Amino acid sequence: MRIIGIETSCDDTGAAIFDDRLGLLAHATFHQFETHAPFGGVVPELASRDHARKLLLLLQHVIEKANILTSSISGIAYTAGPGLAGALLVGAAFARTLGYAWQIPTIGVHHMEGHLLAPLLEDATPPFPFLALLVSGGHTLLVEVQTLGEYQILGESLDDAAGEAFDKIAKLLGLSYPGGPLLEQLAKEGHPNRFTFPRPLTEKPGLNFSFSGLKTFTMNTLKATQQTHQDKADIAREFQEAVVDTLLIKCQRAIKATGIHSLVVAGGVGANQRLRQKLSELSEHTNTAIYYPRLEFCTDNGAMIAYAGYQRLKMGFHDDLEIIVRPRWGMDTLKKS
Repeated sequence: MRIIGIETSCDDTGAAIFDDRLGLLAHATFHQFETHAPFGGVVPELASRDHARKLLLLLQHVIEKANILTSSISGIAYTAGPGLAGALLVGAAFARTLGYAWQIPTIGVHHMEGHLLAPLLEDATPPFPFLALLVSGGHTLLVEVQTLGEYQILGESLDDAAGEAFDKIAKLLGLSYPGGPLLEQLAKEGHPNRFTFPRPLTEKPGLNFSFSGLKTFTMNTLKATQQTHQDKADIAREFQEAVVDTLLIKCQRAIKATGIHSLVVAGGVGANQRLRQKLSELSEHTNTAIYYPRLEFCTDNGAMIAYAGYQRLKMGFHDDLEIIVRPRWGMDTLKKS
């Protein structure tokens, strides 16, 4: 079985081809950083237009790179949600039209299920059951994974996602878009122990997250300084520490509550090196195996959609002719194997 994966949930256009015998044959991602940087964040209409301009060219590039015939393709997977409605519609219409023309099945994939399964593209894969920390610009989730499609949401963000908080504070500090990686770099110049920020919801039981209050606390702290480069670096450092500590505390609670000692970490924030360092310490302390996708698959990409689509198509799922996207879509509503 050979599957095309199409990703257009936000501001990254992704395409990939996965083969069930040979693995990932080719993949490519077009980032829209230059398009959105002048606005300090993603402009949905511009994102949709960029997907429409780049998607066909990107897929042609991936097919040439894989050196395959289109007649060998068995199915097409595309991101059906959650995400920006217009961006999702571009990918869905493209994939469904191509599937109809080629007379092959298509399947709409849950974006976060793609992130959750991305580490399964690597050589070292987690055994079922496992826990998953999914941290991106739009979502922060702790999930118990029994098997494909059998997901229990243990905790989620009640307001801003971790990646969203990173980007908003980066913008507040005068950094360009995308701000998360730039904030991480600035934090390396910060002095420890100058500021002490709260670790939200860690003093209460439960596994939910909240970063809106931390964002406000950070803004007020910045206003109280002269806003020099060092002030901003010190604030970036403590803000990052607060987010990372919060994620770690919740992961440790989930491990203790479930008794599961395998943890998948995926999503854009999963590439943060400070988070990975602290997770390594958690791994040693709790005897927990940590699994990551490769760095290029932490952010949105077509490879994870191709793999998730392959798993779904293999089980016999496929879409009807009606094109449906779900800007909001809970993982706990997905069909089980």
